[in-house]
Amino acid sequence: MRPIRPSAGLNNVRYEIRGDLARRANEMERMGYDIIPLNIGNPGVFGFRTPETMRLAMIENLRASEAYCHQKGIFPAREAVVMQQQSRGVRGVSADEVFMGNGVSELIDLVLRALLSTDDEVLVPSPDYPLWTAAVNLNRGRAVHYPCRPENNFEPDPADIEALITSRTRAIVVINPNNPTGAVYSRATLEAIARMAEKHHLVVFSDEIYDQILYDDAQFIPMATLVHGTLCATMSGLSKVYRACGYRVGWAVFSGEIEQAREYLSAVDKLSSLRLCSNVPGQWAVQTALGGYQSIHELTRPGGRLYQSRQAILDGIAASKYFEVRQPRGAIYAFIGVKDRALPGFDDEQFAMDLLQHKHVLLAPGTSFNTPYKSHFRITNLPTAEVLADVFRRMEELLDTYASGTTPMSRPAPELKVVKTK
Repeated sequence: MRPIRPSAGLNNVRYEIRGDLARRANEMERMGYDIIPLNIGNPGVFGFRTPETMRLAMIENLRASEAYCHQKGIFPAREAVVMQQQSRGVRGVSADEVFMGNGVSELIDLVLRALLSTDDEVLVPSPDYPLWTAAVNLNRGRAVHYPCRPENNFEPDPADIEALITSRTRAIVVINPNNPTGAVYSRATLEAIARMAEKHHLVVFSDEIYDQILYDDAQFIPMATLVHGTLCATMSGLSKVYRACGYRVGWAVFSGEIEQAREYLSAVDKLSSLRLCSNVPGQWAVQTALGGYQSIHELTRPGGRLYQSRQAILDGIAASKYFEVRQPRGAIYAFIGVKDRALPGFDDEQFAMDLLQHKHVLLAPGTSFNTPYKSHFRITNLPTAEVLADVFRRMEELLDTYASGTTPMSRPAPELKVVKTK
């Protein structure tokens, strides 16, 4: 039998967060090794619980969850999203402009598939959440990356973005608060992007899944409050703020220039109909989540677990001979760099594999996020501060071997023993 080849459409699709490293980690776990998984922001893995009121809302409505719902989602969930947007100053939005999806991930695919024709371009940040780049490529488009430079605290320069716009550019992606860097964009930057999008008639896709995960004095500005003269799609959901990744509930809210986008919105509706509907039980948790007590603030203030874990990362970097970082102001990650003067020629992918094989820590290389440099990697601050302190000890030990010229080979070390972690 001839080999069954995958689609050529996957040639430019990468998602290394769940790629070779994660597969190797699974193999090692089956061999008996305990792995610390810092590659994915998955709160439930680290003991975070969804608020009980959300679980009860699903249980009480299970009988109403057995049939398909409307392709856009159940009305109470969509209306709750509208009320949240209105409370933030977004105007002209009704439940008709809200689409519920199986997480933001599905909606990213839907909104791009409805928009793009062959070789249409979408402006995507670098570093990015790689699903955006992958989804553009899967839907026949071309991702054009605009730089978010470390020296600018990973905030984009609007002049850099505008220089990349061509006659094929259809949209721009904004991820704020940012994954992977933890940057929270200033009002001035967001206003400049909004005016640019209006000037060039670009659709704005604003990924705001971490909208309430903020530290210190960081202020989140909803993009939809700034975009008026073009279409804005705000993407968010229950996964991160409400620690409910497995519920697979996200939403896209369209605002701004709605009337000129009716044909496009009909296409999004058609694609939503083709998949019938998104997960119904999880949608019953939306109204309770958005209208109830926002427990995330307990976690992000000083003394809260996310705050203290972020501080453990900052302390580990301050004590390191090798690391540097732009302090994360939001989200649940740190995008850590290795000083070139300390370790010239550092390779993020080699380091990630060595760290997994020899120190049993799984992280995401920076190039997974479509960066042109190999000096960074991403970790999550979801583990406890104690676990993160141990992680930095392990990383420092490995980098000491690099600095001494005794770099381990990237293969399982037979002398390693299983180390239990909290």
